[in-house]
Amino acid sequence: MSELNTTDNIVSRDPGTGRGVMAFIIILTILLIDQVMKIWVKTHFYLGESHEIFPWFQIAFIQNNGMAFGWEIGSKLLLTLLRIVTVGFLIYYLCKIHRKHQAKTGYIVCLSLIIAGAAGNIIDCAFYGLIFDNPMPPLVAQIFPPEGGYGIFLHGKVVDMLYFPLVSWTWPSWMPFVGGEYFLFFSPVFNFADAAISVGLILLIIFYSGQISEVPFLRELPFFSKHAASKKDTVTDNEPARRDNDHQQVNEN
Repeated sequence: MSELNTTDNIVSRDPGTGRGVMAFIIILTILLIDQVMKIWVKTHFYLGESHEIFPWFQIAFIQNNGMAFGWEIGSKLLLTLLRIVTVGFLIYYLCKIHRKHQAKTGYIVCLSLIIAGAAGNIIDCAFYGLIFDNPMPPLVAQIFPPEGGYGIFLHGKVVDMLYFPLVSWTWPSWMPFVGGEYFLFFSPVFNFADAAISVGLILLIIFYSGQISEVPFLRELPFFSKHAASKKDTVTDNEPARRDNDHQQVNEN
């Protein structure tokens, strides 16, 4: 019994276990909030509808085929597959390094935010075309419609709804290139998953960019481990010869 208690105490004191649980909770919480918001907007707003909460904040329902903030790069299928591969690698990386003492807790949090945000948008791309219809305004979407969804697997559209038109102005006519044009900051419409990715990346760049090289990960992969072991053996084998050579040079002098 005492041995079991000792083992339990060691496990409970293991910071890697606590950080692993923390990362799981962060990812799960962000995914739940993101999907609840998207499903609610999708089933209560028609496409293009917006409601003002504050003068600087609106709920505006749009959909896009692209990346964060409505950007579009390349084909839809290629983009979705790239997201899946990226998230898969990040999850693997997080599982490998969350117990390492070199990995700071803030670094784990940043990775968790990025993984959760990317996974949230993957869910839209993978399944929303299957489980929602896409009616013309002013009709709102129906979940699990009898006639089926609007798309196929991996071709769904990402739901965005957070809109922050913070400030706007018209550029003076005398300014080159932009004179007389209307400018709005901040114009992109995004979702909770996009916000998680952005916060995670910003914090990572500002505070934890050095962790990418400080946390040992690549050296544990088979290729790098084999290469490092081979290099170590070569150094060990050459050490006696190097010592004899140095001793001979000393005697000659």
